[in-house]
Amino acid sequence: ADEEIKKFRTIFDKAVHGNAIADLEGNIIYINDYFADTHGYDTDELIGQHLSIFHTHRQMKDVKQINESMLEKGSYDPIEVWHIHKDGTEFPMLMSGIIITDDNGNPEFMAATAIDISDRKNMESCLRQAQKMESIGSLAGGIAHDFNNILYPIIGLSEMLLEDLPSDSLEYENARVIFKAGQRGSDLVRQILAFSRQSENEITPVRVQNVLHEVLKLCRSTIPVNIEITHNIQPNCRLIMADPTQIHQIAMNLITNAYHAVEKTCGKISVKLKEANLESDDIEDIFSESGHYAMISISDTGCGIDPVRMDKIFDPYFTTKEKDKGTGLGLAVVYGIVKEHQGDIKVYSDLGKGTTFNVYLPLVGNHADVAVKKIETSQAGSERILLVDDEEAIVRLEKQMLERLGYQVTSRINSVEAFEAFKAKPNEFDLVITDMTMPYMTGDQLARKLISIKPDLPIIICTGFSEELSLNRIDTIGIKGLLMKPVVKSEMAQIVRKVLDETNGLDQE
Repeated sequence: ADEEIKKFRTIFDKAVHGNAIADLEGNIIYINDYFADTHGYDTDELIGQHLSIFHTHRQMKDVKQINESMLEKGSYDPIEVWHIHKDGTEFPMLMSGIIITDDNGNPEFMAATAIDISDRKNMESCLRQAQKMESIGSLAGGIAHDFNNILYPIIGLSEMLLEDLPSDSLEYENARVIFKAGQRGSDLVRQILAFSRQSENEITPVRVQNVLHEVLKLCRSTIPVNIEITHNIQPNCRLIMADPTQIHQIAMNLITNAYHAVEKTCGKISVKLKEANLESDDIEDIFSESGHYAMISISDTGCGIDPVRMDKIFDPYFTTKEKDKGTGLGLAVVYGIVKEHQGDIKVYSDLGKGTTFNVYLPLVGNHADVAVKKIETSQAGSERILLVDDEEAIVRLEKQMLERLGYQVTSRINSVEAFEAFKAKPNEFDLVITDMTMPYMTGDQLARKLISIKPDLPIIICTGFSEELSLNRIDTIGIKGLLMKPVVKSEMAQIVRKVLDETNGLDQE
């Protein structure tokens, strides 16, 4: 046998994959280092062992069939099999085999070539996960429009009831509960859209320290006093470019997670903010480029995270909390927001000792680099507005909102009828507010047709979600404003007044 193996040793020993030769009974007479190392053995340990040492018991029947087929056909094409490591763990290998014959053509040895495909399998798993995440994102976009249309009247009508009812009445308190529940539903939609990166965000210069102080104040009023919350927030931390609402959401979600981790042990929560230099703070493994970042660090002294579950904590709907403690979206949303802001998030955890989440968001320079402006405008008016939406309940609600502010409103629940009404008397309308997703003619299609008649007409699009409309395209269409459903009365009042004032040359900016 040694003489026969010499024919193959020169090639086999230099191979970048595993090679082995066995007699016809399956006893190993040669094996290279790759094959042995992959399975956790020294080469010498395997000489004389049966090939079954690599296979699980449930595979032995299949292996026997493969060997019988190879003896009959002379070889077998590459197939995927599960091998067993010396420590008992299983891993996938891609195998192929051939029969080595003697000079007379009689079978003499079995030769096998194998390569560990664990990395490939992991990549396939990641691809399937990415496809699942994409499906969730598509589903989120699909349901957002209908769900927001349901929430819109709940939020809008309860908000107007709060304006009308005495603040000390039971009816007022009931309306307040309805309003808050509607807002929670709206927040859930925004979380799903933020996770799927399909929501449009208002990116502005943000002082993270201000956001954290707001979050801490809110959390202190809701987290029991027996849970200690400490903070060390750098007061002169420079600005970041971000959606302030989403930064608020990052802090709230992480602090809530920390609270749930220490809730039963009366532990501590620590919130920190500081400027972090990639080079000096030794975080080179996080970013590919050097620079300065705002680092938000939220720690707890809770139970920690099981290392087995560490790679799943950012998966959507993965949660170890009790049924009423979370949806499994919190960390997935945080991860999506951080990545959308060109940042990163790192997790450090000791089981039984606690967990720390470090969020890194890029800084934009000194405080003086960017001026943050706030425009105060009167929210009432008397202009004439054409209101268009295919949901009758929403049209009725928006009409009430606008008329309370003093506007004169003409409403239509059909985009084609709205266009005909405008075409007949274009000068009788100072502004158009239209839904985006409607039958016969979508909001952006209607906008183009209206602007072709009256080029200086201001138009506001109101939508729950649309893949076809983004802030980057608004200017090219001629749309002056975008409202995301469900809209509260104050938001609608503000943007309507702002758009009208800009059109009339009264913008104070």
